[in-house]
Amino acid sequence: MSEKTNTTKRRSAVRIMGSLIGLVKPLLHIMLAAIILGTLGYLCAIFLTILAGQVIVHGLLTGIAGRSVAVDNMWLVFTPEKTILTVMIVIAVLRGILHYAEQYCNHFIAFKLLAIIRHKVFAALRKLCPAKLEGRDKGNLISIITTDIELLEVFYAHTISPIAIATLTSIIMVIFIGRYHWLAGLLALAAYLTVGIAIPMWNGKRGSQKGMEFRTEFGELNSFVLDSLRGLDETIQYGQGEKRKEQMSRRSKDLAGLQEDLSRMEGSQRSFTNMVILLASFGMLALTIWLYAKDEMGVEGILTCTIAMMGSFGPVVALSSLSNNLNQTLASGERVLSLLEEAPLVEEIPDDVESMGASEAKSRGNEFTGAEAENITFAYQDETILENYSLKLQPGKITGIHGVSGSGKSTLLKLLMRFWDVQKGCVLVDGEDVRKIPTSHLRDMESYVTQETHLFHDSIANNIAIVKPGAAREEIMEAAKKASIHDFIMTLPKCYDTEVGELGDTLSGGEKQRIGIARAFLHDAPMILMDEPTSNLDSLNEGIILKSLKESAEKKTIVLVSHRVSTMNVADVVYEMENGRIS
Repeated sequence: MSEKTNTTKRRSAVRIMGSLIGLVKPLLHIMLAAIILGTLGYLCAIFLTILAGQVIVHGLLTGIAGRSVAVDNMWLVFTPEKTILTVMIVIAVLRGILHYAEQYCNHFIAFKLLAIIRHKVFAALRKLCPAKLEGRDKGNLISIITTDIELLEVFYAHTISPIAIATLTSIIMVIFIGRYHWLAGLLALAAYLTVGIAIPMWNGKRGSQKGMEFRTEFGELNSFVLDSLRGLDETIQYGQGEKRKEQMSRRSKDLAGLQEDLSRMEGSQRSFTNMVILLASFGMLALTIWLYAKDEMGVEGILTCTIAMMGSFGPVVALSSLSNNLNQTLASGERVLSLLEEAPLVEEIPDDVESMGASEAKSRGNEFTGAEAENITFAYQDETILENYSLKLQPGKITGIHGVSGSGKSTLLKLLMRFWDVQKGCVLVDGEDVRKIPTSHLRDMESYVTQETHLFHDSIANNIAIVKPGAAREEIMEAAKKASIHDFIMTLPKCYDTEVGELGDTLSGGEKQRIGIARAFLHDAPMILMDEPTSNLDSLNEGIILKSLKESAEKKTIVLVSHRVSTMNVADVVYEMENGRIS
């Protein structure tokens, strides 16, 4: 059933970041290496400017004759300028090497984790389907799988280590500046905390809602475009092109408006950051001059502290800039984590020894014993579909279930497949409750032909063989013959290697339906569930397929669901279904 999209964060930014960081555990050693390399790299960049200032002071000390100048660093007085310049060159080279190594580590972690997260997301989707994905907004799911996960690269490559690097670098610089005077160190600490923590938190708080709204709107626009492309023929036929165009334009403008709001917040955040940096830099200059006037600091202290203050904002500015994109990144993280944490309506039974049921033991040497529904009640949310319903499906028989649309016929087949679980009663397959049969084994016992056959963008042969990977071409052809599709396939330019196009759009509804039936024949399960299998077929092809079913019935338990009376003619027993009742 469709669900209303959640546009608000259900957890704090700290919790989202904590959950995302938890995924780094397998690569923690690389993350630590990136932090150390990044910290050393920034220190090289900072001390490159500090040493340049030291050269100036060195020249000042040696160039002014007959005047005494207060000096805080005696190492400076006795160190030749060439030595300082050599150290500067070494540091400059190291800065480039360290920065490259840090970025390499961060991006290695990011892309490795993106692959891991995609595997986790696909595994989560597999567990959620079909019950929780039925009617779900597909465009939003595509947005989560693609753009939302891709945005997490920013978090892993440009967020985790920059936070740690900014923290370590700031601590080192506070200690370095504080060596000259504790007031200078205190000013540096206040400046780093303001730029690196206060401003990002303020910007993140005011932009978190906008970030979530933007990601949600982006996903909904994807859904709308996908829906428009799929319904292009109907849009043209009924002259709805202009209306659809206006809706798309309005949604695009709404998205652009949200992007503009986020950009405006980003601009104001940068302005505040630059203002604080300027105030802190001039404040440090004023403070050190005042301390010099009180004979509590020398000339070298004035220049070194001021240069260190001005040149050491790199790590915290990088941290502050994160808040510009962090709102969207955290919104994407929330959407991905919510999907990963979503509980399925139907829990799969694993293929371990403990979960092996009697049905699996039977399948190894005994014949299939049929299926049964015992006093089952099932409802989609508040809508009851089946109530105290019972039915026995005899092995080796064709059971027909006839009834109007909405009477619960298709729901019964989904319960037999355990796509959903009943609220009351039990569904038995091969004498065992489906809730105790390992899921993969249950799928092996049943073939399910749905009303709408989905075809993948692949060859006809591969589309049929999806039920049996590695099937020989002869097996595929035999299944196609039983489904009365072989002759048609042989008329195609590449026969079984012909591509069917996206969603099988190069084939008619009847041709797609027959490929779906061919899958069921190739699967060769002991029980075949067929939901309106001949609804798109003419009477000739219907007769051929029904004849094939009749010939297979001796070894199969077949359930035919249809509203067509002609389809019921092949059944050994026919039940009429109306409003969840059987007769």
